[in-house]
Amino acid sequence: MALRKKNPKIKTQRALDAYGTGFNDKLQPTEPLDLRRVATVSDLVDAYSRCAIGARAVGEAAEILQAMAEDKDCFVVCTVSGAMTVAKMGLVLCEMIDHGMVDAVVSTGALMAHGFVEAAGKLHFKYDPTMSDDELFERGYNRVFDSIELERNLDDVEHIFRTVIQANEDMDTWCSHKITHALGAHLSKHDLGRGILRSAYEKNVPVYVPAFSDSELGLDFAIHSHRRRKRHQPPLHFDPFLDVDDYKERVVRSKKLGIFTIGGGVPRNWAQQVGPYLDLLQKRAGIGDGLRRFEYGVRICPEPTHWGGLSGCTYSEGVSWGKFVPTAGGGRYAEVYADATIAWPMVVKAVLERQAAGRSKPPRAKRAGRR
Repeated sequence: MALRKKNPKIKTQRALDAYGTGFNDKLQPTEPLDLRRVATVSDLVDAYSRCAIGARAVGEAAEILQAMAEDKDCFVVCTVSGAMTVAKMGLVLCEMIDHGMVDAVVSTGALMAHGFVEAAGKLHFKYDPTMSDDELFERGYNRVFDSIELERNLDDVEHIFRTVIQANEDMDTWCSHKITHALGAHLSKHDLGRGILRSAYEKNVPVYVPAFSDSELGLDFAIHSHRRRKRHQPPLHFDPFLDVDDYKERVVRSKKLGIFTIGGGVPRNWAQQVGPYLDLLQKRAGIGDGLRRFEYGVRICPEPTHWGGLSGCTYSEGVSWGKFVPTAGGGRYAEVYADATIAWPMVVKAVLERQAAGRSKPPRAKRAGRR
């Protein structure tokens, strides 16, 4: 008798019974984005969290930002790089500061310089692609991608910068957070306009610029110091490690750590390296209690990991450096691979709407499905 071969395509009932339903493995179902049920930015971002790909990342980012902002034990640092102030995103950060979402800011110097221009009442302009870059140079127009910073703007704010430095002649040694504090105080005192440094000054939020010399503000500081030498006065003194230890002390006094990052670069790494710094202080100098790691993180940046730069570095990689608590240990992270000028305002606005409505979490629609 010939043996009948088994058809591998026919599954036994036992095999079918082994298939999961999704619910019995505690998986969450996805849902179609129904715009008929969307009335606010919060509604949209909440609906995004039940979709996929970039939409889900945006929804999860809002949930984690809200969680760390409402965690009273959490010290939240916001790190920002890229041309965000020239791109007119500065007031988004102001909202975060004004509503208590962040306790410290770490930024590029250029971002703070262009933001100071805006707060001082100066204008940026759209780039006209019919003008060549040679012509822009001759006209005193500095191009930042698709926007223009006027050279005369930078000249005007240098006068303000000089006034602020001269008003603080008794300052023995400067560092970036002392300079940004003094500039914020000037903006507030003279009511020149809304801006990051003014909000930070009024809410007592320090603003650190680790690569301060790599900015228009850094050049202004150097030029003013040269003027002093020319007048046979002592030069200005600047110590970047005053920033490092001021930030470190704020971290040590906190119970939990959270980070909200736009882009990457020096601001991101400078803020994140505080954990290894504390670890090494204990191991090599016998100072302090050792390692501290971030428990929350939100990163909005389009850079992929395979380029090898820090901007694309995942939080998971940061776990290996002792900078982040692993997700298995309770760490909560969202990584949004998107243009920050699109995703950042949506995430912040969603959280602001939830806070204004007194909601600790967005309301969830009832979900139908087989169980």
